[in-house]
Amino acid sequence: MRSEPILALAQTMKLDSGDTAWMLTASMLVLLMTIPGLALFYGGMVRAKNLLSVLMQCFAITALVTVLWVVYGYSVAFDTTGMTAGTTNLHSFVGGFGHAMLAGLTPGSLYNTVPEAVFVMFQMTFAIITPALIVGAIAERMKFSALLLFTALWFTFAYLPVAHMVWAGPGSLLGDLGVIDFAGGTVVHINAGIAGLVGCLVIGKRRGYPHTPMPPHNLGYTLIGASMLWLGWFGFNAGSAVAANGSAAMAMLVTQIATAAAAIGWTAVEWMTHRRPSVLGIASGAVAGLVAVTPAAGTCGPGGALVIGLVSGVVCFFCATRLKRRLGYDDSLDVFGVHAVAGIIGALLTGPFATPSLGGFGTVDAAWLQLWIQFKGVAFTVVYSAVVSWLVLKALALTIGLRVDEEQEMVGLDLSLHEEKGYNLS
Repeated sequence: MRSEPILALAQTMKLDSGDTAWMLTASMLVLLMTIPGLALFYGGMVRAKNLLSVLMQCFAITALVTVLWVVYGYSVAFDTTGMTAGTTNLHSFVGGFGHAMLAGLTPGSLYNTVPEAVFVMFQMTFAIITPALIVGAIAERMKFSALLLFTALWFTFAYLPVAHMVWAGPGSLLGDLGVIDFAGGTVVHINAGIAGLVGCLVIGKRRGYPHTPMPPHNLGYTLIGASMLWLGWFGFNAGSAVAANGSAAMAMLVTQIATAAAAIGWTAVEWMTHRRPSVLGIASGAVAGLVAVTPAAGTCGPGGALVIGLVSGVVCFFCATRLKRRLGYDDSLDVFGVHAVAGIIGALLTGPFATPSLGGFGTVDAAWLQLWIQFKGVAFTVVYSAVVSWLVLKALALTIGLRVDEEQEMVGLDLSLHEEKGYNLS
């Protein structure tokens, strides 16, 4: 059952057809981000012999998380039973099973001014893309069976609790702390980015890395995928207003601004550093901007979005290139360097840029105080995601094993795991 305050709110709300139409559209846009957007973005960056494995992983995660979301995911993330504002208890960390199998959901159920079924679907698409993002860090070497089990366990013990702690409302741990995360900077990007880093460290480097060249096999796919992500992100951010209103409109505008600024920022420093701009660079920069503006999209103004985008584009360039080379970890497709780093930048800068004095639209008066609150939210998410990810990966390593054998990796995962090829040119 829902808590009484939400029930009281629901009783005062009426269905709004405009809000409903927008949220139906937003849900489809966010699903588009995973299949085919993320699948193509990642698929183009791996070697040709592993193209289908990445597409398969994204597609399978979409199906698996959908089922888990229905069985218990939505309930564990959004059941507010036992939650009281200002009180920290077990329900502050994780929801219950009152809505397991979507119990109580009817065509007439409302969440604010939209059918609850639409809200269930919208939040499902967030739950789908988050573990799919991790695929990029461990691409080209993880068993398909291990990936599916990791997805189920990580979704259960990392994604759902963090989503509950941030978004479940009064009584949630990070919500009561005052952390601002409009559309998933902590819940989605830092959570997945840290898991990706832990994953690539635990599973180990691809054979031959970094001495054997492993260039992207089809940057056309990658740019098409990035374009779909850019488009779908309007549903991701503007849809998080859960209404067709001014907040959604501003979220859409600042998303466009930050994305463009980050693409320019990444391209500029790459041009100065490597003497030429790259397609992969501008696509990666755009994604960094999309990630960084996500937590701030509901509270920052256009000027704040411009700064957030530029900073994320420049910093992520150095993290995805020089930092990765210096530290030697094999984050295949820069999940940590883009999603975790840009997520952290965006989550921190959300604090000051939510203030009216810096052009924001939040209720924040003290920029430095909110920056400190954001920092605590980021630190908690980093530690929590790292610990859960490590435990899950180690458990799988000790049982079914994590990575394919040397021969399978040399042949490629497409043939060795799926007995198919991405390209049959004969």
